Amino acid sequence: MPSTALLHPDAFLSPLAIEDAVRRALDEDLGRAGDVTAIATIPETTKAHAILVARQAGVIAGLPLAVETFRQLSRDVAITAHVRDGDAVAAGIHVLTISGPARAVLSGERTALNFVGRLSGIATLTAAYVRHTTGSKMRICCTRKTTPGLRALEKYAVRCGGGFNHRFGLDDAILIKDNHIAVAGGIRPVLAAARAKVGHLVKVEIEVDTLDQLREVLDTGMADVVLLDNMDLDTLKRAVAMADGRVVLEASGGVTVDSIRAIAATGVDYASSGALTQSAPNFDVALDIDA
Repeated sequence: MPSTALLHPDAFLSPLAIEDAVRRALDEDLGRAGDVTAIATIPETTKAHAILVARQAGVIAGLPLAVETFRQLSRDVAITAHVRDGDAVAAGIHVLTISGPARAVLSGERTALNFVGRLSGIATLTAAYVRHTTGSKMRICCTRKTTPGLRALEKYAVRCGGGFNHRFGLDDAILIKDNHIAVAGGIRPVLAAARAKVGHLVKVEIEVDTLDQLREVLDTGMADVVLLDNMDLDTLKRAVAMADGRVVLEASGGVTVDSIRAIAATGVDYASSGALTQSAPNFDVALDIDA
């Protein structure tokens, strides 16, 4: 079974990204001498049978990386998947069954659990946010507040939880923030400069802190999206009325699982939260050896 068969059906993650992330993680863990504990205590021919178990309820993500971890350590490892990424699971559910050379199973245990625990934590938290937006048009999305080197994986986990991705990097959309406005000399000059230098397929988003700034942006007609930064609920409602559908509106700042329902009710199109990737608790998952 290829590891990519376990990917969420509606969320892409490059096979090259999976292989590279696992390779880097194993290199970090195995170092120069390999798993000296397994080598010293487990005969090379010993086989092991293990079960990857979810110890809490939530949404699973990261299984392709777990599979790739064991496969990179030994092509003789056989893996049966009982769920796939994006599935909601109950506590105690068997996620994967792994059989093969014991050294490979034991050496890959922590790396596999790190991937599944981290990404399932993000997917589970995202799903909690999404549940609070039911019945509204608003979509919840992540930010660039990701673990260095793991952005593609963590943004994939957001999709597994039912969320949406904001830009992946500085190169795929223009987001003009307060410091850009200050350096460029104001809202109109910075928008004019952006429009003069980007292609027709590049979206232009600008951050505003006040309704006066929003009005100035609307008067220019040069923004596709306006990020409403740290506005209270009443101000968000007034912003929606003022924009009247002329631009896409994104709420940001103070977007938590407790506030998301009220933010959705204001009528904004999107809400972005760095907490999805920055503050997600680890998902409790374990590898149990079946003696």
